[in-house]
Amino acid sequence: MPMRLRDLDELSVAEAERESAEIEFQGISSDSRTVQPGDLFVAVAGSKTDGGKFAAAAVAQGAVAVLCGPDAAVGDISVPVYKSREPRRDLALIAARLRAPQPETVVAVTGTAGKTSVASFTRQIYAHAGLNAASIGTTGVDSPKLRIDSSLTTPDPVYLHRILNDLAGAGTTHVAIEASSHGLDQCRLDGVRLAAGAFTNLGRDHMDYHPTINEYFSAKMRLFDTLIAKGKPAVIFSDDTFSAAAIAASNDAKLNVLTVGRKGNFIALKRVEHERHRQSAEVACDGVTYRIELPLAGDFQIANALVSAGLAISTGVPAATAFEALEHLKGAPGRLDLVGQTFNGALVYVDYSHKPDALEQVLLSVRPFTTGKVAVVFGAGGDRDPGKRPIMGEVAGRLADRVYVTDDNPRSEEPAAIRAQILGAVPTAAEIGDRGEAIRTAIADLERGDTLIIAGKGHETGQTAKGKTVHFSDHEEARAALSEAAR
Repeated sequence: MPMRLRDLDELSVAEAERESAEIEFQGISSDSRTVQPGDLFVAVAGSKTDGGKFAAAAVAQGAVAVLCGPDAAVGDISVPVYKSREPRRDLALIAARLRAPQPETVVAVTGTAGKTSVASFTRQIYAHAGLNAASIGTTGVDSPKLRIDSSLTTPDPVYLHRILNDLAGAGTTHVAIEASSHGLDQCRLDGVRLAAGAFTNLGRDHMDYHPTINEYFSAKMRLFDTLIAKGKPAVIFSDDTFSAAAIAASNDAKLNVLTVGRKGNFIALKRVEHERHRQSAEVACDGVTYRIELPLAGDFQIANALVSAGLAISTGVPAATAFEALEHLKGAPGRLDLVGQTFNGALVYVDYSHKPDALEQVLLSVRPFTTGKVAVVFGAGGDRDPGKRPIMGEVAGRLADRVYVTDDNPRSEEPAAIRAQILGAVPTAAEIGDRGEAIRTAIADLERGDTLIIAGKGHETGQTAKGKTVHFSDHEEARAALSEAAR
């Protein structure tokens, strides 16, 4: 259905401009290459260039109008140009209006680690309750009738609202979305009608994008202070360093704050016993104690499961049903995936941990059931926050008994230089640049009772270096090495 800017009161376009905005448009795009005849082109400022430079190309593709920031230079073009204080936000709001309706219950989770697992677990709880559910995030879109692989944690708003519309059309009623700091800061979730939000934890990440940890935290909090309506549930993990600040921000936003964890007031973790492939826990919710057999290892998975249960219960799933669903959870791809074990019983896991806190969590999580040594293979990505590299080296050296430093998407940087930054904090580590060789060596070194974590890539199936991406899977390499070692 055609739309006019003058019909959208919530936009940041100046009132006088909006009142005169009679041009009708059929669709919207912020990428000049995807503009269709009859579209509105939104020129947004990127990290490297201003979208205004592509306005003429968008008009040549058929754009009937251009929406841009107040200082954008679009050149001499033949279609109306409208100035907006917040073109990114307007892009999302218009996309939401063009692609209505959405599934009736949409929840979002933010935090440094755990977003993918929480979104996946929440979808699984909804499904266990008999609801048609989906999740959207780092590993793509997962639903009964729609499966899409993706590389973005939070898709751009035009694509996101198209997905939500497609899901609604397929009968999906409940959706769990990962909300990254980039996505929140860039208004990708604006226009999504959120029924609840959740916070997992906060650690160092994306310091190449956010100038300070406080600005990183503020970007996360936009989920609560801007996007979720007053009175809606905010499920906060209670036991993180930043939990108190997240609780305060949610209270200031007049949300219904529900905490989960050892200090939780909504779901309280009373006791947990770790086993090799699972853990037993007792939790209390609304005066009732539930015993749970979680088929996943690691303290962090307990935390993720409780946040997921909190989201599901706060949006209508009975508590008993939600906790029963936890006993049937399947881990998200690449999140502490047990790939196999050696002939002498040593365990080999693949995990997505590519930041200091996540690496620390996964190494701590396997220690309770490791009778031998903990080993880790990891690297650090190029063209990303270099400050985290020595921190990750320190974490590995402190928590693992054997450390193998290798390459992990060096991109345009010199791989040896990245490894050197890590090795400066863990000089006793073995340096093996070839990731496949590092995995084979680490598996060959395993002894009875040992546990190996292959960290950093998780579900990814590519290795990027010097502008070229080649197929590479930690899962495939580990399975091949295990098979070779068994001969």
